[in-house]
Amino acid sequence: MTEADGAGSGGSGARLVVVGGGPGGYPAAFLAAGLGMRVTLIDDGPAPGGVCLHRGCIPSKALLHAAASVGDARRAAEWGVEFGAPAIDLGRLRAWKQGLVDRLAGGLDQLARQHGVEYVRGRARFEDARSVRVDPPADAPDAAPRAIAFDRAIVATGSVPAALPGLPDSPRVLGSDAALALERVPESLLVIGGGYIGLELGSVYAALGSRVTVAEMTAGLLPGADRDLVRRLRRGLEDAFEAIRLDTSVLSVEEDGDGLAAVLAGPEGAPAAERFGAALVAVGRRPNTAGLGLERTGARLDARGFVEVDARRRTADPAIYAVGDAAGEPMLAHKATHEAHVAVEAIAGRPAAWDPRAVPAVVYTRPEIAWVGLTETEALDRRLAVETSTLPWAASGRAALAGADGGATKLVLEPRTHRLLGAGAVGPGAGDLIAEAALALELGATAQDLERTVHPHPTLSETLMNAAAAFYGRSPDYAGRSRRGGAR
Repeated sequence: MTEADGAGSGGSGARLVVVGGGPGGYPAAFLAAGLGMRVTLIDDGPAPGGVCLHRGCIPSKALLHAAASVGDARRAAEWGVEFGAPAIDLGRLRAWKQGLVDRLAGGLDQLARQHGVEYVRGRARFEDARSVRVDPPADAPDAAPRAIAFDRAIVATGSVPAALPGLPDSPRVLGSDAALALERVPESLLVIGGGYIGLELGSVYAALGSRVTVAEMTAGLLPGADRDLVRRLRRGLEDAFEAIRLDTSVLSVEEDGDGLAAVLAGPEGAPAAERFGAALVAVGRRPNTAGLGLERTGARLDARGFVEVDARRRTADPAIYAVGDAAGEPMLAHKATHEAHVAVEAIAGRPAAWDPRAVPAVVYTRPEIAWVGLTETEALDRRLAVETSTLPWAASGRAALAGADGGATKLVLEPRTHRLLGAGAVGPGAGDLIAEAALALELGATAQDLERTVHPHPTLSETLMNAAAAFYGRSPDYAGRSRRGGAR
């Protein structure tokens, strides 16, 4: 076992260890190296990128992109363009997905070298508040463990899928990693959980030919999202899915010949066994902080396993910081990246704090749904008075061209000042559309600011402008007016 030397404090020349190579870890490493720190980035993957690049965000969006192409090909017949029935070559689809991941990972590996960041493969465990032990990865069992001393450390270990007890150990019971591997497309698929992972991967398998049933134990899909927009999303998903069952629990899943027998209990009647070719478990994620050895430092975990941090991403141990999924919700890659910048700047002694007005969220289903800031649903729960303006995309020429006239853009406004408090959209490209609303929130924009900002025509971005215009009864394409929402 070798020992690396340490250095002074958190400034230039300090030794920084970043544990975790995902969208919180590698941006932190690259920025810190640019500020003159000596940086070691530790992850058990073959290249930086973490779960997001290798087994999450990128491969899932690649498959969703392919699924959308299948949907477009089928829908083109309505426009008078015939492609014939799509032929799915799973081997080529897997190869294309993996090639994309490998190319992006190779780019990060090259960037690490250009920044002078040392990349160490393995599983890190804190020995104390100034050193970590790195055990070799599973595919290199003969490599020697290594001890690395540090002046500061950033924990960016992300999250892992939450388990559901009582399920059989079967290749037909899939987690998100197995679902993304796309070994086969079952004739029927039970998706356990109506959150973003279940809906996104369910959309992929539905487009590839599976009959998909979603079982969600709460009263609605995507808890936390605006209920008005979720209702529109559900109408779109019902065209693709075999069934969406709310208030439904999965009581048991058992092997049944060449399939699975699942007992579902819902509001429609007594529990009944149904047969599926496979089941996808998508019941959320939990912080990946177990086994890190943080108990040997001054850092503390909360009851859910998140590392407790302050606004500068500092833990209770002055040498250790934490960012991303490991440090609390929302568990989103872009949130991790921004937190990484805060942590590095804090280590460098610069004024920095994590204090965004809002963090946007996107679900890449078809249609997409995205939101940022306060939702009307949240305003009702918190008994806050708000006003809202919703522009149906039936009023958008661009949406009509795209066959997306079931979508909508919604604004949540402060009643007296008409300042933007939140926004959401459902429809193709909603994830791109929401960035403008996020900027408007950060700048403290009002509905009038949005209305008077010239938007290109015909685009979906106009729906933000026209939703603001509709708030004042001035939309050229829609006669609707604002309505009071939230607490009365």
